[in-house]
Amino acid sequence: MISAQTFRDDPLALERQVCFALSIASRNVVALYRPLLEPMNLTHPQYLVMLALWGKAPLSVKALARMLSLEPATLSPLLKRLESIGYVNRSRDTADERQLAVTLTETGAALREQALKIPPAVVERLGMTLEELEVLHKALTRVIAATERTP
Repeated sequence: MISAQTFRDDPLALERQVCFALSIASRNVVALYRPLLEPMNLTHPQYLVMLALWGKAPLSVKALARMLSLEPATLSPLLKRLESIGYVNRSRDTADERQLAVTLTETGAALREQALKIPPAVVERLGMTLEELEVLHKALTRVIAATERTP
């Protein structure tokens, strides 16, 4: 049996690893979204795409990939699926034919109203206060910034 002192002294203790805590937390939080997104016919990655578009559509694929920290090759299948279910359109940008522009369809834009119910439902399911979640978000944003600076 591992004593409390050994746990504190062991830098390789699984329970002390930030990567472990982030991995489990991420998986569990995404799982909370699944039943909320199913009626909208969205997966969590597709929901993130829609959030970006509800905030700033139209967007180029390149800009969207940058906002979501995704490679365009990873984003492309998400966009194809969203287009096939009628939520977005992809077309060549008239100002720059090399760019692919992503716009919301009328159906995709209207879906935003239904999505407004998701954040409060997630907060409720987490059982945390908004203040706690804001502190967590701020800390995670710092972690993201630190990892983006690290070569």
